[in-house]
Amino acid sequence: MFRMIRHLAMLAPLFVPASALFAQVDYERPPIDYLNAEVNDPVVVLNRRLERGEIELEFDQKLGYLESVLRALDVPVSSQTLVFSKTSLQLQRISPRQPRALYFNDDVYVGYCQRGDVLEFAATDAKQGATFYTLEQDEAGKPRFVRDKGGCLSCHASNRTQGIPGYLVRSVYTDAAGRPKLGSGSFTTDHTSDFAERWGGWYVSGQHGSMRHMGNTISRSDETEFDREAGANATELSEYFRTDAYLSPHSDIVALMVLEHQTQMHNAIAAANYETRLAIHQSQQMNEVLNRPTDFLSESAERRIASSAERILRYLLFCDEFQLTAPVAGSTTFASDFSQQGKRDSKGRSLRDFDLQTRMFKYPCSYLIYSKAFQQLPDEVRTLTMSRLADILEGRDQSAEFSHLNEEVRSDILAILRETLPEFERTLLVQK
Repeated sequence: MFRMIRHLAMLAPLFVPASALFAQVDYERPPIDYLNAEVNDPVVVLNRRLERGEIELEFDQKLGYLESVLRALDVPVSSQTLVFSKTSLQLQRISPRQPRALYFNDDVYVGYCQRGDVLEFAATDAKQGATFYTLEQDEAGKPRFVRDKGGCLSCHASNRTQGIPGYLVRSVYTDAAGRPKLGSGSFTTDHTSDFAERWGGWYVSGQHGSMRHMGNTISRSDETEFDREAGANATELSEYFRTDAYLSPHSDIVALMVLEHQTQMHNAIAAANYETRLAIHQSQQMNEVLNRPTDFLSESAERRIASSAERILRYLLFCDEFQLTAPVAGSTTFASDFSQQGKRDSKGRSLRDFDLQTRMFKYPCSYLIYSKAFQQLPDEVRTLTMSRLADILEGRDQSAEFSHLNEEVRSDILAILRETLPEFERTLLVQK
């Protein structure tokens, strides 16, 4: 059966029309049951520790629980990015003079607004994907994370998030108050996006040479075009707002680039998780009706799983990545902080090593291959993805979509994964 799925994976694009790639998944009913299923993401784990009295959060009169909760969740301050468009929960608190701050690590995203009623959280559960929470910014009473019951999904469950509850970085045209001009269009950005379409409604600090983006700028009257030069290569942001109101005066360009990749990589993993579970569940229902063996997997289910594996691979291996035409350099320690966390092989190489000359990473294979979300994918899709990855890196698959990976790059990624990801080494042994 696995051999058949693997074969179908090679043909997956023939079976899935582009319009159906991000079709809405029925995630409210079994086997997903998104709103009711138990989750074990980092925010839930922290909440349980708070309830048991194992940890306390400290309240600051200026920032509330922000600093304390970032420490508790191991989220670095250097990951701070700043968005001034009114495109989130506490939109009345957001403006170009009072941007919203976002902080993140591999699994958690934290949103902070000046004088906001709550801190906002999105955390990745290995099985259920993106889950959303708030924490009241109130010193009275015991701090407690409250899970969202579906309100966040009006924005966080659409084709922008690959059809499942997920994450997105959005670039919009904004007026002087930070209101998005949605009638002028908007962009959901990731590592494939043209630089010119990125970060409308965001502040951006750092160097990017001759490339231009939409950040640090507002639209005039009804125009969608604006002076991109004015917001280019900003090394500090104090001319736009009071930077001393935040934990950092920066909105690091490298952090923004990582954030874009990571959000859609998480979505691709979660979408494959959902689709595989749904395909197996529906196949089992048909097995009962048709009196087939319980573990029989229909051809339709195999195609769906194969297609999900291919979508993971495309994000994992940075297919269609925008090619940088000038070097990029951040304005904080984020790049070094991020790289230092990487698993390294005997030659000191890591998937978290940056290039930032012509592409984002030196070894274009996503570091989220080490994440719990990837490692706990259903066996049917994870094993297939790993097998296909081995085919690509060992040169058996020379498909045009992976032609950006030359022989040297494939060899480097292969060596890194063999030493740092035991399951991948086992996959290679099985295929010999």
